[in-house]
Amino acid sequence: MLRPLLFALLTLLAACGATPRLVVTPDVAPGAGQRTVYVATNRTYEDRHFSAGRERALEYTRFSVSIPPNREVGEITWPRGPVANPETDFTVTEADRYSGAEAFRNDIHNALMALPPSDREVVVFVHGYNSNFAAGLMRAAQMAHDYDTPGLVTHFAWPSAGQPLGYAFDRESAMFSRDALETFLRDLDRAGATRILLVAHSLGAHLTMETLRQIRLSGNDAVLDSLSGVALVSPDIDIELFQSQARAVSPLPEPFVIITSRNDRALRVSAGLTGRQNRLGNLGEPEDVAEFPITLIDISAFRSGAGDWSNHSTFATSPSLIHMFRGLPEIGRGEIDVPVDLWTGTVLTVRNATQILLTPVTQ
Repeated sequence: MLRPLLFALLTLLAACGATPRLVVTPDVAPGAGQRTVYVATNRTYEDRHFSAGRERALEYTRFSVSIPPNREVGEITWPRGPVANPETDFTVTEADRYSGAEAFRNDIHNALMALPPSDREVVVFVHGYNSNFAAGLMRAAQMAHDYDTPGLVTHFAWPSAGQPLGYAFDRESAMFSRDALETFLRDLDRAGATRILLVAHSLGAHLTMETLRQIRLSGNDAVLDSLSGVALVSPDIDIELFQSQARAVSPLPEPFVIITSRNDRALRVSAGLTGRQNRLGNLGEPEDVAEFPITLIDISAFRSGAGDWSNHSTFATSPSLIHMFRGLPEIGRGEIDVPVDLWTGTVLTVRNATQILLTPVTQ
């Protein structure tokens, strides 16, 4: 067993390419998209960047991100050298650090009040395994842009090592970050965010479930009423552990959506490393979560986009999947209404769980 796992990890390492990094430039290309991302992080700030070091306290920042017009939907294009080309590269046009939590909350409140009431939702993106600060920030901006997300976009940047062989470090860092994510959610609630949509990827989903469990068990759980929905994308969680977490959190925020794929190679490696056959993110049948009011969206039929050989980020990188979801009512606005002319596939219901096996729309 060890030799195939080692081969898979080395293959992943070889496929990673250059380390994602931020390049700041005030230049914006004609036709470029722009998104503001508010960030809370418990990474250590050193040598003028956020590292994989762990901090107890949160740091609050805000970034304006320019999304180049010349790229494939779902793709993040990185600068090749110290100078970025806004025509082809993701760049930061403005970066600000807040003096503290109060200044951050005030800015969030003012930004929410400047939006129409229907758009006053805060989307919280929690990145997954093998993600440095730049990668997580740009993924949040790319998804917000490609999915045409309304409201405010925020990102919780926990201290992942940002390297393929850092899996054990990342699992421990995710658990280390439970208090920090709880603080961030309470900050948003105090800032007046009455609708918070949590979108968590991979190990970030494990961190999210542990944080929700921690909040519920604390008894001071009013902040959970502000959650307008939870989406776990390719969650790297043991299925029995998720069952325990979900029972402790119950009642789960609604809607509660899990994006799964049986073709997720990264989760196969994770399952091997942990000695288990499956993870929640490649769950094939809904019976294991049938006791919970959950919607499983199976995207196994979709191919991932550029740079995602492992099919672990298909929801963020697949152009056809993005086009299918874009423009539909947001997950955080009540029931999931599936227009039959846009989504095709099979719908299965097992007790409380509903599984939607999506297939690409043929033209």
